[in-house]
Amino acid sequence: MDCQLTKPNEPEKYEPSEGDIVFQALPLEDDLIQAIEGVTESNYSHVGVLLKRDREWTVIEASRPGVIYTPFDEWKVKGRDGRWAAYRLKAAYQRHISQFLRDLQQHIGKPYDFKYELTEDKLYCSELVYHAWKSSTGREMGELKKVGELNWKPYREIIEKYNEAPVPVERQVISPIELSKADQLEKIYDHGLD
Repeated sequence: MDCQLTKPNEPEKYEPSEGDIVFQALPLEDDLIQAIEGVTESNYSHVGVLLKRDREWTVIEASRPGVIYTPFDEWKVKGRDGRWAAYRLKAAYQRHISQFLRDLQQHIGKPYDFKYELTEDKLYCSELVYHAWKSSTGREMGELKKVGELNWKPYREIIEKYNEAPVPVERQVISPIELSKADQLEKIYDHGLD
C-alpha cells in the first residue's frame, strides 16, 4: 500500500506567480532587523516581489547594498528559520502587474536607504514596493505611519545610529507589516511567518 503521510501543520505547496509580494522574518542578530520588527511589533522584517528572470523565479528587493535581484530559492533561506509568506494581488489589480514589474526594475542598482526616508534616490524594502506600485497605478499600497506613532522608544539608539540624527518622529514610513495589510493583497501562502 502506497500512501503518503503529511506532517501536521505542513504548508501547502506554493505556486509562484509574477507580481507576488513575498515577506520574511530576517535573523535577529542584526540590530536593524531587531529595530524594524520591534518598532512595527511584527515578524515582517523584509519584503520583495517575484518575477521570472531568465526562466528562473527571482525576487527584486531593496537589501544591503541596494536594489538587487536574488534567486527565489536563495531568498527563502535567508529568512529566520526559513519563515516567509506570499501575498498575491487580488483579481481587480492583476492588470497592473506588467507595469508594476517594469517600475520595480527601474530602481535596480539604487542604494539602500538606512534613514528610511520616502525618496526614490535610496530605497528600503517596503519603500521599493510602495513607490513602484504608486508609479504604476497612481495609488498607494499600505498605510504610511509616522515614526512617532510606532513603538520607537525602546529602539531609540538604533534608530539614531542609522538616521545619524535624533529620532525623526514626524517622518512617514511604509513598513513591511503595513504593506501586507494593503487592500490590494491577499495572503496565499504562509511558511511559518505568523
